[in-house]
Amino acid sequence: MESITTKNAIVHFNMNVYSELNKHIKLSNPSSIFILVDTNTHDYCLPRFLSNLESDDILVEVMEMPEGEDHKTIDICTGVWEALSEYGADRKSLLINLGGGVVTDLGGFVASTYMRGLDYINVPTSLLGMVDASVGGKTGVDLGPLKNQIGVISEGSMVLIDPAFLETLPQNHMVSGYAEMIKHGLIADKGYWHMLTNLEKLDVTVLDKLIYDSVIIKNNVVMKDPHEKGLRKILNFGHTLGHAIESCFLQNADKELLLHGEAIAIGMILEAYLSVKFCNLTKDELTEISDGVLKSFSKIEINSQDREIILKLLKHDKKNSHGKINFVLLDSIGKPKLDCEVDNNSINEAFNYYEKL
Repeated sequence: MESITTKNAIVHFNMNVYSELNKHIKLSNPSSIFILVDTNTHDYCLPRFLSNLESDDILVEVMEMPEGEDHKTIDICTGVWEALSEYGADRKSLLINLGGGVVTDLGGFVASTYMRGLDYINVPTSLLGMVDASVGGKTGVDLGPLKNQIGVISEGSMVLIDPAFLETLPQNHMVSGYAEMIKHGLIADKGYWHMLTNLEKLDVTVLDKLIYDSVIIKNNVVMKDPHEKGLRKILNFGHTLGHAIESCFLQNADKELLLHGEAIAIGMILEAYLSVKFCNLTKDELTEISDGVLKSFSKIEINSQDREIILKLLKHDKKNSHGKINFVLLDSIGKPKLDCEVDNNSINEAFNYYEKL
């Protein structure tokens, strides 16, 4: 598979990733190499990665963080910054983030801010990381329950996508990443949407080409608007309500945590309903989207108390401007519309629609 050039990085695929990584290390000659993993990728992914890494006499240190969205915090960043300092990292050091979206988001932020910027490489090990989180330069952490409130846009040198890592994933994490692929189809490519929703099953054997297509879609958008001044906002379809739902479940100890993709799946159905009301999406398309999403994602109970919390959390969405909540909606499948204002009554109607599905 041909490598994809982004604004400041290159995305490599399959076994080509290790030859490109080792070539980069030889050319850049880092003073030291640090590998950030979480507790899962330490056990299931690090051995494969280290067996393909050629570091010669360069010091290699592994730093481990806890697994999960609830650890995507500034406190964990502080721990990683301190570890880098204790191990003597300097501005010629290289940080490799080996993990899912939490590791690549947090690790990218750590690298972009330590000594005002280290070279870093993302090696996503989850489907979500491969098709979305690790590509495009968005880095950062959560602020309490508020998703991605602290961060910078800063690309590393490379993204290395080795689908063999997907074999280590539980099925719910595979499906979580699938939500972002569905989103790519809904905002940019009706044919890709139909291909995804007609898959017999989601497994590694069919994912190579689909991952590649998703990275192409995302990169085409990011290249035109790297700092999210306009067009890049379309990548947030399903995320305005999805992030608020994810945050609501994250801050409630009595609820089981929702994976990112599980929350975004709900958000896409809700925002498709709003697209019928405020844009030109047809009711038939709404049904098609709802059925397509629910083919892979189970319905989640969201009670009236949850709704109140979600509506309050919407005020913190990063697309908001001048106190107005701005949504990305759809005029039709494959045709998004930016900066749509939506009232709370309509959002409640959308929840009622989801509840009855």
